[in-house]
Amino acid sequence: MLRSSLPALLAVLFCAALSGPAHPAVPIPKPPDVNGKAYILIDYDSGRILAADHADDRVEPASLTKLMTSYAVFKALQENRLKLTDPITISEHAWRSEGSRTFVQVGTTIPAEVLIKGMIVQSGNDATIALAEHIGGTEPAFAQLMNEYAKRLGMNGTHFENSDGLPSPNHYTTAHDLALLATALIREFPNYYPWYGLREFTWNNITQHNRNGLLLRDPTVDGMKTGHTDSAGYCLVTSAKRNGMRLISVVMGSPSIKAREDGSAALINYGFTFYETGKVKSAGEVILKPRVYKSTEEFVTLAIPKDIVVTVGRGQLATLKTSAHVFKEPLVAPLAANQPLGEMTITDAAGDVVAHIPLAPRKEVPAAGLWTRATDTVRLWFN
Repeated sequence: MLRSSLPALLAVLFCAALSGPAHPAVPIPKPPDVNGKAYILIDYDSGRILAADHADDRVEPASLTKLMTSYAVFKALQENRLKLTDPITISEHAWRSEGSRTFVQVGTTIPAEVLIKGMIVQSGNDATIALAEHIGGTEPAFAQLMNEYAKRLGMNGTHFENSDGLPSPNHYTTAHDLALLATALIREFPNYYPWYGLREFTWNNITQHNRNGLLLRDPTVDGMKTGHTDSAGYCLVTSAKRNGMRLISVVMGSPSIKAREDGSAALINYGFTFYETGKVKSAGEVILKPRVYKSTEEFVTLAIPKDIVVTVGRGQLATLKTSAHVFKEPLVAPLAANQPLGEMTITDAAGDVVAHIPLAPRKEVPAAGLWTRATDTVRLWFN
């Protein structure tokens, strides 16, 4: 009788508070006013958008283009197609580049690491083009590589025509896409990310300072990149980390350096003041153990595939609740590992859904022998 009653018991909706007593949530005001064409604020770990305005509108990236250039360069380093010590020859095309410069000389050979720092800290167009030509053969070929990486990252509103960000008719992006790119850079290249926080860089006895003034204004800001052209306005991608929580802001098309920094600082402070991020479940944690028929096992363990991190209003983490269910019962073997069979839902105190998480077997559930399959067929007649 116990075996036959377990499926009904295990099919009942699972619902429990995650931790601690309930506390009143901090009221969340509307986001601050930002003087720019577009902006977005996201949490790095959960990916939740905390504030946005015209975030999917097409805008000019200016030197924020170099975030994708550096992504492609870091990929080349990661895949051993480039080494930091590799000498790179400066072409006339790179030497003649307009705009900000690292002051490299045509025909000279310079280590890749020097050019990378010149691109990130000084936003040197000459250093950027030299890297692009070395990795892609030509700058247009490198731009194709940039577009392929953008596609892989889900940057659906972006197209690049060059490596440095000078204006071009089909060279565009969105604030949202740049936030996706910034997230990928931090996550995929933790060894290189600290270069975005360098305050100055010296090459050939010339010292230039990072144009990101927030590196001086806020000690929790550790990156990432500035951009400016007359047509794009003043742009800034900012990343900051406080008490284990990292936020990324993107401000596009501000009228001045002060406006882009003030807007970015306001967004970052808004996010840290009114939101919190926390892990509510760990990867591999078993959530349900429903009955499975025609299997060598009586029950199947359904677990979550990765750590579940959520961003909610400050004070709400302790009030979150989870519920879980199987999509369709009865379950019949064979079942593949990582095959979604159910779902866990996280809701806040108001009943609003915070996240949906698929539940899947941690390992394959094979079919049983002929006798078990036959007897379970009979049981299923009466289920």
